[in-house]
Amino acid sequence: MADVSELIKKATILAVDDTPDNLTLISGLLKDEYHVRVANGGERALKIARSDNAPDLILLDIMMPDIDGYEVCKQLKADKKTSHIPIIFLTAKTEVDDETHGLDLGAVDYITKPISPPIVLARVRTHLALKHMQDFLRDQNAFLESEVVKRTQEIVAIQDVTIHAMASLAETRDNETGNHIRRTQHYVKVLAEKLRHHPRFSSELNDDMTIAMLFKSAPLHDIGKVGIPDSILLKPGKLTAEEFEIMKSHTTLGRDAIVEAEQHLGIAVPFLRYAKEIAYSHQEKWDGSGYPQGIAGDDIPISARLMALADVYDALISRRVYKAPMPHADAVKIIMEGRGKHFDPDMVDAFLECQKEFKVIGERYVDSD
Repeated sequence: MADVSELIKKATILAVDDTPDNLTLISGLLKDEYHVRVANGGERALKIARSDNAPDLILLDIMMPDIDGYEVCKQLKADKKTSHIPIIFLTAKTEVDDETHGLDLGAVDYITKPISPPIVLARVRTHLALKHMQDFLRDQNAFLESEVVKRTQEIVAIQDVTIHAMASLAETRDNETGNHIRRTQHYVKVLAEKLRHHPRFSSELNDDMTIAMLFKSAPLHDIGKVGIPDSILLKPGKLTAEEFEIMKSHTTLGRDAIVEAEQHLGIAVPFLRYAKEIAYSHQEKWDGSGYPQGIAGDDIPISARLMALADVYDALISRRVYKAPMPHADAVKIIMEGRGKHFDPDMVDAFLECQKEFKVIGERYVDSD
């Protein structure tokens, strides 16, 4: 930090008084140490203070014909651009109530006329030093805030890359693609936004942060597939009953992997709540015929119900080694048939209202041949 006394000498003082002799007196007192500007009224003072070359300190008379000093002070303190400029009232008003009023308006000091030159110089020097330190701290705070934003963005970026890397590993083992991840998380977001004002879901979904966390969590829905043997995961034909039981364990494996990661971290991460719910329960069905728990209806977490519909729709419209992609209209029909059976009825109704958005997402992130 530069020497404070040297910086103070470069300061600009604005003297405001409607009496020319008073302006001459103040200018003569200060000109050897500071750059002095003068204004013979409130309007002129406001214009100078709000200019690009704003003063570092203002010596302000109170009794002026156009706008009095109290009003000038009030306007300057109300303006974010000028509120930080220290104001010292320099006035013939000597009553205690006058001084109290001036200080209440935000002035840093109150000097009565006739002035004592040494006192004026000392107080100007003191308040310029205080302003310099305040400016320094304000700049430091702004720098630290920008650094916090920068570091937070870096952490979020690393977090997102890690999530997608983990999710992509699971998807590639299943002969699916990263586009499946993108499609399903966008489906979940669209469906959640459609339901955010629905009376059954508004308490949880009517919040941008919640929907953002759902969007971020969705790619981890099949992370548990990394623990399924290739002989089962990549089998082209129908799975045996024993193989299907092993396949179903991907939900528990996924949930447990996220729980273990969170325990190692040592803190609860909000979006991991949804990641755990989605990984563990996205294969549950509204009628209770799903897995791993066989829970039904509202016992299934909202996040998992959203993912269930998104995952099935995407599986229907996507090409697999064992099937061709299904047309959007046919996929919609199957989703409708699952209303109240596989899927939450209200979520199906919302899906029907935003199905065109699903179709656009599917086309935007279509798998390459």
